[in-house]
Amino acid sequence: MRGKRIRTTGKNLFAAAALFLPLAALLSGCGKRAALDLQTEAPDGLISVAFSEVGAESDWRVANSESMRTTFTEENGYEFYFEDAKGKQENQITTLRNYILQGVDYIVLAPVVETGWDEVLQEAKDAGIPVIVVDRMVDVENEDLYAAWVGSDFKKEGEVAVEWLEKYLEEQGRADEEIRILHVMGTLGASSQLGRTEGLEEGVAAHDNWEIAAQLQGDYTQAKTYEVVAEYLAESEDIDVIYCENDNSTLGAIQALDEAGISYGTDGDVILISFDATTVGLAACLEGSINLDVECNPLHGPRVEQIILQIEAGETPQKLTYVDETYFTPDTLTEELIAARGY
Repeated sequence: MRGKRIRTTGKNLFAAAALFLPLAALLSGCGKRAALDLQTEAPDGLISVAFSEVGAESDWRVANSESMRTTFTEENGYEFYFEDAKGKQENQITTLRNYILQGVDYIVLAPVVETGWDEVLQEAKDAGIPVIVVDRMVDVENEDLYAAWVGSDFKKEGEVAVEWLEKYLEEQGRADEEIRILHVMGTLGASSQLGRTEGLEEGVAAHDNWEIAAQLQGDYTQAKTYEVVAEYLAESEDIDVIYCENDNSTLGAIQALDEAGISYGTDGDVILISFDATTVGLAACLEGSINLDVECNPLHGPRVEQIILQIEAGETPQKLTYVDETYFTPDTLTEELIAARGY
C-alpha cells in the first residue's frame, strides 16, 4: 500500500521539497514517516516515479532518459519526476533526499559511481520508498537498501571485445605480433568503466604480446576523448588498437586520428573497438570506421516498469537482472537494422 502523496509537477518538485524541510525537522521526534503522512492523496491515483539520471553526456544516456520518460507517462498511470545530475554524485544525493521528502512512491537511480550510497539509500528505506537501480550498480554493505537492479554485464562486454580482437588478429595473420592498445576509460568508478576495464586488463594479461600503451580518461564524452587522444598522438603514434569505453569517446578518438593523419577501421592501421552500439556508433561501424561495437542496451524504462508492477502486486522482484546483448561489426550491419533499433 502506497502512502499519501502531494501531487506536483516536475518543475516545482524541489520547491515543494524545500517547504517540507522545516516541517520535517519539527516532526522528527515522531519519526520520518510522520511528516509524509500529513501529505495529501494524489487525486487521480497515479504512481509517482522519480528518476535521478547521471547526465546527458552521451547518446546512450539521452536514450536511457527518453526510455524512462516515454514509459512513465500519465497515460500509463504514472506521475514522473526527472533530474539530471550533470555527472556529479553529490547532485544525485541531494536529489534523492528531495525525492524522499516529497514522498514519491518509487525512486529510480542511475548512479554516477558505485560507492557512497549507503546513507541516502537507508533514508529511502526508512521512508518506505523502494529504490530501483539501473545501468551502473551500487556497492553497499546491505543489499536490502535497494529493491532491484537492472542493467548490463559490463565485464562480459569487455570479455566479448577481447575475444573478438583475438580472433580478428588471427584472421589478419597478426596473432603473434606485438599489439599496443590505447585504452580510453569512461567515468572512473562507474560500473561500466570498472567492468570494461577489467575485461580488457584480464585479456591483456592473458596475451604475452599485448600491451596497454596508456590508459586515458575520456569521461564518456567526445570532447574529452578528442583532447586526451590528440595529446597522446602528439607524443607517440605507435598504437595498433584504440579501446574506447563508449561510442561518443570513439568519435572523439576518430577526430584525433583524422587530425593526426592516421588511418583506422577496416581499411586502416588502427583497430577501433567501441561500446554501447548507439545509432551514431553503429553508423560509423557500418561505414567501416569502427571495427567492433559491443551493445549496451539503454531502453530500461519498460524493464523498470515491470519491477514496479511486481512490487505493486505484492511480489518480490529478482534482485539482479542482466540484459541480453550482442555485438556488431561492419559486415553484420545494414541501414535498415540501425534504423529499427530505436536508439
